[in-house]
Amino acid sequence: MAEPTQMRRIESRWLVSLAIVAVLVLLTLLPGRVRVFPIWVGCALVSALIVPMVALSLSTHKRRWLHVEAATTLVFILITGYALLDNLEFLISEMVRRDGKLSGFTLLTSSIAVWASNLLIFSLVYWRIDRGGPEARASQAPTKPDWLFPQATAPDVAPNKWGPSFIDYVFLAFCTATAFSPTDALPLTSRAKALMMLESVLSLVTIIAVLARAINTLGT
Repeated sequence: MAEPTQMRRIESRWLVSLAIVAVLVLLTLLPGRVRVFPIWVGCALVSALIVPMVALSLSTHKRRWLHVEAATTLVFILITGYALLDNLEFLISEMVRRDGKLSGFTLLTSSIAVWASNLLIFSLVYWRIDRGGPEARASQAPTKPDWLFPQATAPDVAPNKWGPSFIDYVFLAFCTATAFSPTDALPLTSRAKALMMLESVLSLVTIIAVLARAINTLGT
């Protein structure tokens, strides 16, 4: 049986795949004392998530792979999110302890990896939840948005039939992690505001506490 027309419009996944691999690389580059999981756990997670993304572009049974992708994305976000929080807690404890064994350089590189992982994980979350997900957006389904992008308020200067793609959510997460507030995209729902506040708090703690302490240690 042929699948519904709206299910055939699949948003490109190559930028998403690069972000997922980047999260793995960043968490893998953390020192052994900071890293939460063995490297093979991260490789297994990335493989489990990229396989359905590749299958979406090759298989004719796209609905089935969309369900698999949604489930593996949730697992990936939960596990990498836990790893990020655990890494941040460890770095803060090492920072405040007088006998901390991590050098200033290790604190610096680890805090940068945690900050970048925070950005990429939240960009993936935003991409998955806004307007019902990537396929609902690609099919222009009548779902309410979680964020209001400037292109939606100025359709005369936006590309024809414009819709947010993954790079727009990366930019949203980047601005939230650096400016600690909305910039071009405004949150419209409670969950969008809660997620942005959580990302801002994690980024603020990483930059102000750990990164600043690491730079101060290097300076002395």
